[in-house]
Amino acid sequence: MICHDNPYSFILNEKPMSLLSASGAKDTVIELNSLSKSQNMAGWRVGMLAGAKDRIDEVLRFKSNMDSGMFLPVQLAAAKALTLGKDWYDSVNAVYRRRRQKAAELLTLLNCSFDRDQAGMFVWAKVPATAESGFALSDQVLYGANVFITPGGIFGKAGESYIRVSLCSTEEKFAESIERISKNK
Repeated sequence: MICHDNPYSFILNEKPMSLLSASGAKDTVIELNSLSKSQNMAGWRVGMLAGAKDRIDEVLRFKSNMDSGMFLPVQLAAAKALTLGKDWYDSVNAVYRRRRQKAAELLTLLNCSFDRDQAGMFVWAKVPATAESGFALSDQVLYGANVFITPGGIFGKAGESYIRVSLCSTEEKFAESIERISKNK
């Protein structure tokens, strides 16, 4: 059984894919997605599960013992969000694209290496060899320029030589951060 959590599939991704699109996957895959990311409904706790009926029934049987449902206005808002067309996704992704460009400017300023075409609402970057770790670079930027960048190590040992920049900040906040870091160099 493969459980695929796919919440970033519609963010900065021109060709969203599901594992369920692979031949025979329905027999072994259940896939989760969330309106938290793709419809900007973070904290609303609305998502979906797709897969074979038997697997869904197993999850529902377990879930029925865990909770009793969702507040109706949240369900109605989610239903409305799911009717949004490609133009809505295109407009949201245009905002994320501009923010990703600003994040690239910031990461270039810090001499990090990264893929400029990452999908999702975060940009991960490897810290330069001059930095001891993502924690060290994060601290240097925080105490030197009053800008917080998430050290990758908080997500586990494999992230220790990385930092993660969220694309949830405005372009103005990115510009301000770039200016503060530039002045601190």
